[in-house]
Amino acid sequence: MLAFLFIVVYLALVLLRPQEYPQWVDSGIPFLPIALALASLAWLVSRRKRFDAPQYLLLTLFLLTTCVSLMLTGWMGGAMDQFTVFAPTLLAFVLLANAIDSSRRSVLVMTVFVVSALVLALHGVEQAAQGVGWTGMPLVDDGRIQYVGIFSDPNDLGMLFVICMPMAILLSSRGGLFGLRRLFWLGACLLLLYGVYLTNSRGALLAVVAMTGVYVWQRRGPVTAGILGVGSLLVLQLMPSRLQELDVSEASAMGRVDAWYEGMQMFISNPFFGVGTGRFTDYHHLTAHNSIILVLAENGFIGFTIWFTFVGYCFWMMLRILRHSPTLADAAAQTAWRRDRAIALTLLISLSGFFASAFFLSRSYVILLYLLAALVVGHFGSVRDRFPDLAGFELRHDLLRWIALSALATVGFYSVLKVLLALG
Repeated sequence: MLAFLFIVVYLALVLLRPQEYPQWVDSGIPFLPIALALASLAWLVSRRKRFDAPQYLLLTLFLLTTCVSLMLTGWMGGAMDQFTVFAPTLLAFVLLANAIDSSRRSVLVMTVFVVSALVLALHGVEQAAQGVGWTGMPLVDDGRIQYVGIFSDPNDLGMLFVICMPMAILLSSRGGLFGLRRLFWLGACLLLLYGVYLTNSRGALLAVVAMTGVYVWQRRGPVTAGILGVGSLLVLQLMPSRLQELDVSEASAMGRVDAWYEGMQMFISNPFFGVGTGRFTDYHHLTAHNSIILVLAENGFIGFTIWFTFVGYCFWMMLRILRHSPTLADAAAQTAWRRDRAIALTLLISLSGFFASAFFLSRSYVILLYLLAALVVGHFGSVRDRFPDLAGFELRHDLLRWIALSALATVGFYSVLKVLLALG
C-alpha cells in the first residue's frame, strides 16, 4: 500500500510540477528524488515484486544501449550522465507497474493523470485569458499556451491532454451521484479538448483524430474508421488552427522532413549503435522531430529494435485483452472482465494518441511515455492474475518477429521519407 501511495505522489509531482513554481524553484528541496526514494524503499520491503512482462528487461537493455551508444563515441562522461538521467525513469516504470495489482488501482492512476491534466488545462485557460498563468509562465510568442518544466513546450502539453481524454471518458462511464460524476468527467474531457485547441499543436490535433479512429475501428471496423478519419481531417482543416498550414512544402514541415533525412543519414553511417544518445543536434541544427528517427539515428538498429519492441508489446498487451474470450463462471466475473476490457481499450486509445503525436516530435526518452507504459504493463499483469487463461508474453519466443518488424519499420519509414522528399 505504501509503495503505491508514494509512486502515485511521484506521478502527481511529475505531472503537476509544483517544484518548478516560482515560490518553490529556489527552495533546493529535491521533491521528485525524495518521492521516488520513498516509493523504492516501500517496494523493497513489500512482498509483491514481479518482472514477468518483457518490458522490464527491454527498458533495462534500452538504458544500457543508450549508454553504450555514447561510450562508443569515446564520451564516457556522457554515458554516465545518460545513466544518471534515464535510470530514474526506469525505476519509476518498475515501481508503478508493480504497484498496479487491481483494476481499482488502474482507475486510480488514470484519475491522477486526468486530474493533473485538468489543473494544467485550467492554467492554460487562465493564461489564454490574461496572458500569463499562476506559474508565472506567459503565452509563447505565437499565442499558444504552455506550462512549466517538461510541459513548457505546447506540443508536450497537448500530448498530455490527448492521452488523458480517453481516461476521462472511461471515468465518466462509472456514473453515480445522480449523474453528476458522469457530467464532471465528460466536462473534464471537453476541457482537455479545449486545452488541445489552445496549444494549437498540429500533432495533438491529429492525435485526437487518430484516437477517434482507433475507437471506431475497435467498435465498427476499419472501413468506418477510415471514412470517419478522412472526414475529421477535412473538418479540422476548416478550423482556425495551424493544421491549415500543413503541407509538405511549407517551411516548418519541410524543415522536419530535412531533419528526418539527416537522421536517416546518421543511421546509415552508424547502423548498429547510432551517433550517440542526445547527439542528434551535434550533426544537424534541428532536432529529429520524430521519435522513430531519433532512436534510429542516436542508438542505431540495436537500440531501435529494443525500443520498438518495448512499445510494440504495450500495444499487443492491450489488443490481447480485447481479443481474449475468457471462461466466465458467474456474473461477478463477467462484470470484472467488462471493466478490465474497458480499461484495456482506453489504454490502447491513449497509446495511439501518444504515438500519433510523438510521430512529429522527438519524445523517445520522455518520462510521460514510460509512465503510460507502466500503467499498461501493470494493468495487463493484474488482469492475468484475475484471469489466468489470458496468455502472457515471452521475449525469446518473439525475438525474431520483432527484429523483422523493426527492419520493416525502418525500411517503411525510409520509403515514406523518399516520397515526402519528392513531394517537397
